[in-house]
Amino acid sequence: MDNLEQAQGLDSTHFDVAIVGGGMVGAAAALGLAKQGKRGVMFETHHPKAFAPEQAIDLRVSALSMASVSLLRELGGWQYIEAMRLCPYRELHTWEQPDNKLRFSAEQLGLPELGFMLENRVVQLGLWQACEQAGVTVAVGDAPQLVANNVLENKDEQVELRWQQQSITAELLVVADGGESKMREALGIGISAWDYRQRCFAINIQLDAEQQDITWQQFTPSGPRALLPLAEQHAALIWYDSAATTKRLQALSDAQLKQAIIDNFPPLPGDFTIIARAAFPLRRRHALSYHKGRAVVIGDAAHTINPLAGQGVNLGYRDVATLLTILAAQDSLRDPSAALKAFQAKRMPDNLLMQGAMDAFYLGFSNDIAPLKMLRGLGLKAAQNSGKLKDWALRYALGMPRSN
Repeated sequence: MDNLEQAQGLDSTHFDVAIVGGGMVGAAAALGLAKQGKRGVMFETHHPKAFAPEQAIDLRVSALSMASVSLLRELGGWQYIEAMRLCPYRELHTWEQPDNKLRFSAEQLGLPELGFMLENRVVQLGLWQACEQAGVTVAVGDAPQLVANNVLENKDEQVELRWQQQSITAELLVVADGGESKMREALGIGISAWDYRQRCFAINIQLDAEQQDITWQQFTPSGPRALLPLAEQHAALIWYDSAATTKRLQALSDAQLKQAIIDNFPPLPGDFTIIARAAFPLRRRHALSYHKGRAVVIGDAAHTINPLAGQGVNLGYRDVATLLTILAAQDSLRDPSAALKAFQAKRMPDNLLMQGAMDAFYLGFSNDIAPLKMLRGLGLKAAQNSGKLKDWALRYALGMPRSN
């Protein structure tokens, strides 16, 4: 990248916007702000590994909804992403008992697909390519440090950061450095937080069946089992279970793990080969405020969610879309306080609602209590037959406007 700066320092030391975190959400925010004519610098600790078609598919994947894809298309990043690899998914099934499935489909809403399964790195790489074309300066190296308290003032002063022995100033600070955000902590923004009992064990497999386009999830008392279709006849199996069970699974050979999958998952479409595996903790985080003075917190830095429905990055893109809409109406960033308050008022209720819904699913299905099991079955059957209410729920999950 011509405008990528590393340890030698930045050619310019003042920007309209400084974005801390160049992942999927931070890079989208940087790109959108550049499209509005705002000079931005994006800080990231590592450059994402370059893409090559022969590489194994990464374990870190996301399900992008059509609303997120539409945003990335509008920003000009999607063309770079789809030039690499992706997998459309057209149906979503969830169940506890096989004879009582809740099914959502793209056809239900007249769409070609519900969304796409992509590697996080592919999305990030595509957005970085678009950022380069848009003139965003990307600073790779140690994370910047917050220097001056004037970031906390709603005045004509500027944000001041220290990076590679340079003083960097900006009118606005966008914090997108993940769930364990150091910049959020430096700003003094508190969080509510807890870790879920379960861990996520991700297993990438290659199927000998045709390309899949259905993602599904079965609930069990010890945690859900899910399949995410991936490109090139691959799939990600997601196994939620206790830390002890996950540790035991990690120690198995490929042959032993394959048998454990056969014993514990619904039947897979044909034979399969294990490609890679990894375990991740499940954490819930929510910032007590999304802004402080000239700083705004977005994406995982503001909220992390149980990944049951794959809504994490999509909520981050809703943050980006809202922030861009609000800032587009600003003549300048001399006093962003009203805009940032409006952003919080718009996004916090939506994020809390989705967090609460995922927690309700998590708590409601993580048991084998007979009366609750019966109620869950009745609830899934009612949802499957709910008509327009089912359409509304799907539209909300996809970030689409309600139909009349």
